[in-house]
Amino acid sequence: MDELRGRVVLVTGGSRGLGREMVLAFAERGASVVVASRKLDACRAVADEVAERFGVEALPVGVNVSDWAQCDRLVEAAYDRFGRVDVLVNNAGLSPLYPSLSEVSPELFDKVIGVNLRGPFRLTALIGERMAAADGGSVVNIGSVEAARPQPLALPYAAAKAGLHALTEGFARAYGPSVRVNTVQAGPFLTDIAQHWPPGLREEMEQHLVLGRCGEPAEIVGAVLFLATSASSYVTGSVLRVDGGWR
Repeated sequence: MDELRGRVVLVTGGSRGLGREMVLAFAERGASVVVASRKLDACRAVADEVAERFGVEALPVGVNVSDWAQCDRLVEAAYDRFGRVDVLVNNAGLSPLYPSLSEVSPELFDKVIGVNLRGPFRLTALIGERMAAADGGSVVNIGSVEAARPQPLALPYAAAKAGLHALTEGFARAYGPSVRVNTVQAGPFLTDIAQHWPPGLREEMEQHLVLGRCGEPAEIVGAVLFLATSASSYVTGSVLRVDGGWR
């Protein structure tokens, strides 16, 4: 992983949960990091932590990735500071609960599509184009098992993540061969969001997992590092399951 030293990595949703674990992992290996998330104070806290612990440069940026113009400003901020982005991790996600499918509002539907699909599209288009014109790079999308096995409790989210699979292969073709684009299809992880799951949901999900348990946040790191580096030099347009053997 020495190749990450001096590289620039942008992680959306980087202030907590899986995103924070990824930021820490990249920073530990010497990469400069752009910590992007909706709450700037939370981004600053993580940026300060990695700078102090690992001695790397860290840029906190408050951004709502569902907003086209804010995505543009995020990219400009990253390139103004570092001059390049070597790895983009589209991790920001959103899946609000709703009482029933018929009660999903247009506002909720659009918000879910915006964060989970529109944002990754815009960021990958902008950064992937610059990567392709320079020295190449890697884009890692964080998907979900819901894309392949959609549940009624998260149908708009599942549709957005299925769209992310299409973007993964399409962008791999658009910006290859120097830019690789892949997706980690994540199963259930015990991030802070899990604290708000309805009663019994964790136990229900664990019945579907070959490993018999939900993942710990740090367990996403190995797959992301693999796809971000030359360890996966012959992998692009692919979906890698990291879902505990969801069945």
